[in-house]
Amino acid sequence: MKRSTRRRLIQGVLYAVFAAVVLFIILSADWGRIQSNFLDPEVAAAAFPEIVTIAAKNTIVYTAIAFVGGMLLGLLLALMKLSPVLPYRWLATGYIELFRGLPALLVIFGFAYAVPIAFGWRPPGGNAGAGLIGLIVVSAAYIAETIRAGIEAVPKGQVEAARSLGMNPAWTMLTVVLPQAFRIITPPLTNELVILIKDTSLLFIAGMAIGDRELTTFARDALTSQANATPLVVAALLYLVITLPLTQLVAKLERHNKRGR
Repeated sequence: MKRSTRRRLIQGVLYAVFAAVVLFIILSADWGRIQSNFLDPEVAAAAFPEIVTIAAKNTIVYTAIAFVGGMLLGLLLALMKLSPVLPYRWLATGYIELFRGLPALLVIFGFAYAVPIAFGWRPPGGNAGAGLIGLIVVSAAYIAETIRAGIEAVPKGQVEAARSLGMNPAWTMLTVVLPQAFRIITPPLTNELVILIKDTSLLFIAGMAIGDRELTTFARDALTSQANATPLVVAALLYLVITLPLTQLVAKLERHNKRGR
């Protein structure tokens, strides 16, 4: 048997197996029970408009705050890790390795409950503010490594050319290196933004007031009160509405960067 014929035969078998599995699932599923428990239109309608005007809005706001805070702190950490001053490098490296190694849920829980108990200090914004500080602290560790990699990817000749023109190191970093670095790391930073959108679901551990609930907390509360999983499906669809355009943007930016290179 020819190799091309064997390959087509194998592909045909794989397609047939896939079709058989899909057909089995369709025929064996209890669609009435699935519809009543996951796709109930009355339960879905009851979630509106609050799931959009409160939950989805809060998800976007929390993501924006965590991303901007993580970006500012991450930039500082990246510059510290590249600093010629050894204690700064140690401090930044220790921070990055610590918070990249800890679960985000544990960090959020710590800022929401452990820090107030230990120091008698309540973060601004109550439980939502405490959770956001936890998200900022964790995201900064990942963003710092992304920024550091972008800075190191800028050709050394750019720095040497700027210095030969009499620019000091700080001004060279600000006007020459960082603009090029951020162009390089735009796709991974956008990907980090997508991750943060989903990580806002971890804020439930901090305990949210009714007006502070994000999508996951809102859907969980609705599921508990109505004993129906439809709100979870609605929340999942809204997450996709928010994240899918961003993932497409990441792919477009990556293609653009490849063409630029």
